Amino acid sequence: MNILETLLLAVRSLLRSKMRSFLTALGIIIGVGAVIAMVAIGDGARANVQKVFDSMGTNLLILLPGSTNSGGARGGFGTQPSITWDDLAAIRTQLPSVRAAAPEMRTSAQVFSEDQNWTTSVTGTTPDFFTVRVYSIAQGRLLNEADVESGAKVAVVGQTVVEKLYGAGFNPVGQVIRIKKMPFTIVGMTARKGQSPMGQDYDDSIFVPATSFQRQLQSQSLGKYITGMIYVQADASAGTAKAQQDLTTLLRERHRIADDGQNDFDIRDLSELANNRQQSTETLSLLLASIAAVSLVVGGIGIMNIMLVSVTERTREIGVRVAVGARPRDILLQFLIEALTLSLLGGLLGAGVGMGVARVLADQFQWPLLVRPDVILVALGFSALIGVGFGLYPARKASRLDPIDALRYE
Repeated sequence: MNILETLLLAVRSLLRSKMRSFLTALGIIIGVGAVIAMVAIGDGARANVQKVFDSMGTNLLILLPGSTNSGGARGGFGTQPSITWDDLAAIRTQLPSVRAAAPEMRTSAQVFSEDQNWTTSVTGTTPDFFTVRVYSIAQGRLLNEADVESGAKVAVVGQTVVEKLYGAGFNPVGQVIRIKKMPFTIVGMTARKGQSPMGQDYDDSIFVPATSFQRQLQSQSLGKYITGMIYVQADASAGTAKAQQDLTTLLRERHRIADDGQNDFDIRDLSELANNRQQSTETLSLLLASIAAVSLVVGGIGIMNIMLVSVTERTREIGVRVAVGARPRDILLQFLIEALTLSLLGGLLGAGVGMGVARVLADQFQWPLLVRPDVILVALGFSALIGVGFGLYPARKASRLDPIDALRYE
């Protein structure tokens, strides 16, 4: 009997007990489906995290001014101004490892336009901010150096602000809004950007020149100091580590900090945060895939159990086949192919289930659907190995039956 005839015989044998075959393969179906779904979900989550961090800007460092430490009361970095405008100019001009730097001074304010009002975030900054934070323009223009130098009362608004004040689809360029009772003319509207990793709406913001912000919107003028934080974008060829080192050296020199003195600023690397998130996601995906792999092994044990039952039930059939000329190798091959067919069919069904589950979850969480062909092939290959591995013992047992005893079996 050749391979094709043996395969057809195995399929017919499986089809004789469809429900039992399905239940036997259920462990493989669940295992393969879980592996494919978990890996796809992990890849989708990782891509989503990367997309969110890319929207914050690449090669990005955050420079925070000093911390308060007075009368036993201590505050975190950012609570005490220590970075000046001259520091910012030095960072921009003296560090080749830095591509761009921009301050972010923020406040919350109620803004008015005609009879509409909305409470939103107002940011005082410079034109480089839109480069380092990856903002693009949808209508009008972004802020420029002339706006900053002259302290112009102009504003660039996000689309959420436009929708709340004027309605969706409105072109706000040329409109006047009042921020803390100060009139600002809208010169541009940013393209939609979405949400930050913390869920903040990037489009619910108004951007004004840093000089205008300090003069018009801050209750207390801090003169030469920059409040808030500074975004520093490292040059891609240098990397964030080099830029961080150069930045630290420059500021320590400018602030005349002794060798054993503590920094009056703090630098945080957003790339490390993104990497940590990625590693956490990968670890979780590996854990879930490992759990799913256990299901495959359990499915293999189920196949071996049913195949042993099948050998017992078909003992007389085996005896007849051997009596008419079948060799032990033919019997072994028949049962081995039955086990392999069962596990492969279970693997194919599991692949379909896994892709379906991944699709549903991707739609639910708004993640990209990433089902990798190599993962499907590996899962199917593993299910085939499970079938062969756990089907070998029952097949050997069947092939070693004594034909006389098998024919006498009732």
